[in-house]
Amino acid sequence: MWFSLLALTLHSATALVAAAQLALPNPPWLPPDLSEGAKKSNESVPNPQWSTLLGNALYFYEAQRSGELPSTKRVSWRNASTLDDGKSAHVDLSGGYYDAGDFSKQTLPLAFTLMSVCWGATDFGKGYDMANQTAYLDDMLRWGLDWLIQAHPSDSVLYVLVGNKDIENTYWGGDRTIPSPRPVYQINDTAPGTDVAAQTAAAFAACSNLYASRSFDSSSFSTPATLQDKSYADTLLTHAQQLYKFAVNASGGRKVYQKSVPEVAASYASTEYGDDLAIAALFLAWATNDAALYQEAEGYYDKYKLQEDNRLFNWDTKTPGLPVLFSQIAKSNPNVGGNLGKWQDAAEAYFDSIVNNKDSPAFMTTGGLVYFEGNSDDNSINPALNLAMLLRRYSTLTTSSGKKSKYLDFSQKQLDYVLGDNPMSMPYVVGVNPNSPAKPHSALAHGGNDVGEIDTNPEKNTYTLYGAVVGGPDRWDRYFDIRSDWPQAEIALDYNAPLLTLAAMHTLADSKDPFYTTLQAGEYDKVKPDGLPCDAAFPQGCKGPALSKGGKIAMAVVIVVASLIVLGLSAYYIFLLIRNAKEGTV
Repeated sequence: MWFSLLALTLHSATALVAAAQLALPNPPWLPPDLSEGAKKSNESVPNPQWSTLLGNALYFYEAQRSGELPSTKRVSWRNASTLDDGKSAHVDLSGGYYDAGDFSKQTLPLAFTLMSVCWGATDFGKGYDMANQTAYLDDMLRWGLDWLIQAHPSDSVLYVLVGNKDIENTYWGGDRTIPSPRPVYQINDTAPGTDVAAQTAAAFAACSNLYASRSFDSSSFSTPATLQDKSYADTLLTHAQQLYKFAVNASGGRKVYQKSVPEVAASYASTEYGDDLAIAALFLAWATNDAALYQEAEGYYDKYKLQEDNRLFNWDTKTPGLPVLFSQIAKSNPNVGGNLGKWQDAAEAYFDSIVNNKDSPAFMTTGGLVYFEGNSDDNSINPALNLAMLLRRYSTLTTSSGKKSKYLDFSQKQLDYVLGDNPMSMPYVVGVNPNSPAKPHSALAHGGNDVGEIDTNPEKNTYTLYGAVVGGPDRWDRYFDIRSDWPQAEIALDYNAPLLTLAAMHTLADSKDPFYTTLQAGEYDKVKPDGLPCDAAFPQGCKGPALSKGGKIAMAVVIVVASLIVLGLSAYYIFLLIRNAKEGTV
């Protein structure tokens, strides 16, 4: 009985928090048929195709919703689901988002996603306004933020996982029959998780900045998206401050969260927590105009030797984004942030190593995708999109016009690759073009109910998961479009985050269409590779890269030509031997 009262109280609180939510368009915006992505627009600003891509990328999140769905839902094939999440712990954890292709709810990648999207909508929010997608941005953010508020029922308690990996790995089906009850897991004062607490604090602070319209330097960035709500911003800031204090001062010490909740290690084991503390302190410094927090972030950067963390920007490692944010704050308000030059040097040292391919943490595939060894193997598109997003954001802060030009060019080439300028002629976003992936790894969209027949029954997805970014191709630029091949075909909340920011950037200022509008139906089929992938899902395919049909034809031609040349040379050599023998010169 008291759980019902608690749930009602929490829902009422959420309703009060959401009172100022923007009204959604009526009729609603819906993704166009994928055939529209093969057509040129009038190439104006805002560009209709970039606006559509931004709308599609937001629509994906609506398809990932859990809980009781509102009457305004746009994804007709989705239903209410997992309404009892958290009931066993007397907390309401219904709602929120399913993390990826299955049905777990994961706080760490969700918090990173919301932080990234809010950061982007603060810097380039006018793009959402111009695309008429701001109300859907507001709707998307609140669906995740309201769940995080419910997952943080007291100062030093945060729920970090809903679901069980053993169940997730065996259930493949729709949203009406998800196995329940589902276990929930928390961190607390005696069993803390410094990383997830700090990352969630960063999400709350970054989104508080957006809802309070705390913009960065106006000469470098646009105005934030127009979804201002001071009351909501204050609520988010309170949660951010509580969680940051918890992350820093938990009686159980500072530790990565899988030490307290081993169950999270199956999917999202954290490497460290220094970067999470630093990025939380930075967003809070900007939210509160507090130079001391900026200095704390600098202290974390030095204490945890983050300058040596020369990896990539994602849910686990935020370090490459830190010098960018340090620089933004230092330039925008020197009274809060200091030593702009130091952070420009740090940012450019990292970016130059990749762009100039000198001591780089990554290499370039033959087709032109930046590839991070050991990280891109499980999803290659997300690291490239995150880098493209950071490069484009930082391009307004570079120390020279030459660097700005290089960074913009590199960023554009990565985005073009993702949107179809690659050896597969495939945009790695579902539903935007006839050559888009047709079989993303999504139990919701597939429509099947037997994990043993995941690739065959049904062969085609029942529903189109518009706007979903897939894992992407392998190091040989091959994409097989096999549903069970989760490293390539998986979809996830954090995969879409940088695409939102990049699409908003382009909507804001780019008249030229996305690359995929040049691709006509059937182009992927001409180059689709034969055989099996070589990755964690298909180790049996690790016998070297298979050639595409076109590649096999080309190789056959080469072999035939080479054989004819060899035969020709052999015949000519025999002729010379006979002639010389007759002339007595042998």
